[in-house]
Amino acid sequence: MREKVDILVSDSLIVTMNSERRVVPRGYVAVRDGTIVDVGVGDGKDKYTSEEVVGGGRSVVTPGFISAHTHFYGALLTGSPWFGKIEPPTDFMQNLQRIWWALDVMLCHDEAYAAALIGSLMYAKSGVTNFFDNISAPNCIDGILDSMEKAVNEVGIRGILSFEATQRRSYEEGVRGVRENERFIVKNNKDPRKLVKGAIYLHASFTVTDDLFKMAKELSEKHDALVAIHTEEGLVDVYHNIERYGVRPIERMYRLGFLSPRVHLVHAVQATDEEILIIKKTGAHVAHNPMSNMLNAVGVPKIPRMLELGINVGLGDDGYIFNVFENMRAAYLIHKVWNLDPRLMTPLQVVEMATVNAARMFHQDKELGSIEPGKRADIVVIKPRTPPTPINEKSVYGHLVNSFTPDDVDTVVVDGRFVVKEKRFVNVDLDKALEKVHSTVERLWDKMMVEGKYQLDYLK
Repeated sequence: MREKVDILVSDSLIVTMNSERRVVPRGYVAVRDGTIVDVGVGDGKDKYTSEEVVGGGRSVVTPGFISAHTHFYGALLTGSPWFGKIEPPTDFMQNLQRIWWALDVMLCHDEAYAAALIGSLMYAKSGVTNFFDNISAPNCIDGILDSMEKAVNEVGIRGILSFEATQRRSYEEGVRGVRENERFIVKNNKDPRKLVKGAIYLHASFTVTDDLFKMAKELSEKHDALVAIHTEEGLVDVYHNIERYGVRPIERMYRLGFLSPRVHLVHAVQATDEEILIIKKTGAHVAHNPMSNMLNAVGVPKIPRMLELGINVGLGDDGYIFNVFENMRAAYLIHKVWNLDPRLMTPLQVVEMATVNAARMFHQDKELGSIEPGKRADIVVIKPRTPPTPINEKSVYGHLVNSFTPDDVDTVVVDGRFVVKEKRFVNVDLDKALEKVHSTVERLWDKMMVEGKYQLDYLK
């Protein structure tokens, strides 16, 4: 007697990412009530029956990919004419002033919703089922995370939303940002039915006071919530802390007692060997964003050294390229050329950063990050049309990093429900969604072209 399940992923190569990193050359995954109930060898049809059978052929099945750090609102400036109207930035601080701080003051609920909608769609298309997003909208703080949550829920993926608390303009503004995060955490984090959760986010140590660090730490402990911060992305962060506090950023955070396994240090590009040992000692995590680091020309963090020490590193995109395969490729390659050493980084290490490592960062590794019985069913079915070489248990990690693209993603399941099926979005009318997003972006661009000059004058 065969058991009935909701979804049967059949006759596929299964990349489990379990503790043994088992790859099943020809196997199945059975899903019932949003949970993986069995993973085995064969097509599974002798044990299970289901109206929803996916996979087959040359299918490769992976856990849902996880983006350790992103900014959905970064997508709103893709191709923007604004870049042709400003004097090209020459360093990271000018990037912030002329681009991102000129943008964020113009964002409100419509833009936040549009950003989360297009970001979630791009993620689902490439097999990303979970993320940690951070929005900066200083003139529209209250309730903005709810607008983003609405869009994410429409697409059907899971994620973590946070507001970027910063005191670059006033002390009170940073406190309001942290309180918005707390409100969203209280609203969502204890409800197991909700796929979207909250966290606390601080912009960077050069824009927040010691008091805000302490407030964020206290609320993180009170609500058992994650807290993240951009860390030593550019040298401005380092110079500011040395001049103001006499120590580098990571050492400052350590002295404040801020660092812990709840903390995500985003970028850590300029971190010294001594600071890396502090990260290791405190159990903090690092979110690596290689393509963004290249775009902003800030340098390359010592990720191989961090991994060697056992520091947990997840892979993000920083809101630049919402394509996990491109980001995995960048992480695989950039450390080789930066260090003039082709031995650095393996395909497996990179895939770990986009799955199990990120799940561990989110404190969700007991539920997500791998394909194992008892875990939630976040699953990606990849069907490469023209693989250049055979795909098997020995070559699959190399293909994931070097040859697959979002166009190869066929089916995406989140919490046991289809989000993408046979390359079509299940919950969203794509044409209507794009029409909504594009109309919102056009209004935003017009506003930036009219009001942006005044904003740049203000920043001067």
